[in-house]
Amino acid sequence: MPRFENGPVTIHYEEHGSGFPLLLIAPGAMNSAVEMWAGATINPLEVYADDFRIIAMDQRNAGQSAGPLDVADPWGAYARDQLALLDHLRIDRFHVMGACIGGSFALKLIEEAPDRVAAAVLEQPVGITDGNGPLYEAMWRTWGSELAQRRPDIDIDTVEAFGTKMWEDGFVVSVSEAFVRACPTPLLVLPGTDRYHPTPTGRQIAALAPAGEVIEPWNDSPSHIDEAVAVVHRFLQDHTPPRE
Repeated sequence: MPRFENGPVTIHYEEHGSGFPLLLIAPGAMNSAVEMWAGATINPLEVYADDFRIIAMDQRNAGQSAGPLDVADPWGAYARDQLALLDHLRIDRFHVMGACIGGSFALKLIEEAPDRVAAAVLEQPVGITDGNGPLYEAMWRTWGSELAQRRPDIDIDTVEAFGTKMWEDGFVVSVSEAFVRACPTPLLVLPGTDRYHPTPTGRQIAALAPAGEVIEPWNDSPSHIDEAVAVVHRFLQDHTPPRE
């Protein structure tokens, strides 16, 4: 797995296929790493590499990537990592597909660089609703405790400040409803069906976004999954800019 070093941050990533770039932001919550795609209902590494140049990455402090905790701007720090990697690879415009926490990362990426993201697919996005906030709190505290134990440069107080700041807002946590309501980027949403990936959040994203679309049902049977794979593929192809 290639390694990209950007100041104090080290990002491990993979590249597969050719064509218009497709950045993958994996599921796994704070442990969002390439290997987590193996457990996703739709794994783009398996089904889309023939038609797109896929860039899959371990997020900072997940998998083999590492860096400091940006307490002041956690979501922005992750977005800057993603954009720095794409700059390193000399990629300007791209699609992004994120699963689980990857949906929130993708929306923040669009907010940070709206002219660079051609289209986004959000598979089972996370969201705070119906009292599920404590689930995420337990998740990031477990991740942070393990991180502090293996990293002498990170203390538990910094972890607490970082996690609290990162997960303090509602909705999809990384951006506001107002942003999604004004976001012109085409979004295709595949809502989740459990408390970590609440159905109402996926539906709300698609309903708010001016160019939002939703697939339902999509993961309740092998035939629906196959149909969803085809719909996502067509969506990405339809929004791929023509070659100059």
